[in-house]
Amino acid sequence: MPPFEALKLARSKNLDLVEISPTAQPPVCRIMDYGKYLYQQEKKEREAKKHQKTITVKEVKFRINVDDHDYDTKKNHVLRFLDEGDKVKATIFFRGREMTRTGLGRQILERLIKDVEPQSIVEFRPRQEGNTLHAILAPKKSAVEREKEREKEAKQKAKAEQKEKMLQEKLAQAKLAPEKKEEQPAPAAAVEVPDPVPQA
Repeated sequence: MPPFEALKLARSKNLDLVEISPTAQPPVCRIMDYGKYLYQQEKKEREAKKHQKTITVKEVKFRINVDDHDYDTKKNHVLRFLDEGDKVKATIFFRGREMTRTGLGRQILERLIKDVEPQSIVEFRPRQEGNTLHAILAPKKSAVEREKEREKEAKQKAKAEQKEKMLQEKLAQAKLAPEKKEEQPAPAAAVEVPDPVPQA
């Protein structure tokens, strides 16, 4: 169809003539509402962005003289970030004379790597840049795997609760059963009836 006829047809339907594939011979065009098409494309992109998980790098800072309690708190932060699917950058900052004690910093990072090993993969082993020492940890499982694992745990928990409930009901019934037995009247004692005396 010649272009002017296609344009005429599109205008008669109050629509637009949109070129789909300009390189084809002859070029392929479609009659459509172009504004509506753009709106739908935008809507699809927004929906895709909603379901997209962006991985961010969270930073946890340590000092070489970190206390055990502070270490545990920061380790728990690292575990939480990994569970949420984010990467973690563990950093130790050395001030002044602390630069002579970089071995202590390495020990802390190695301890952290060992403690969070079940939930993480080490992307970068501890390395020094200037007066900072850092290591990067990534979550072991993807978001989908974590979601599946959570669902599985929830199902197992529900199953366990149901079993517990049934067990409680059985125990309650077993307790009531002996009480009912006690309530039943005891069978009448056998009464001896004398033999009738034969009459002469």
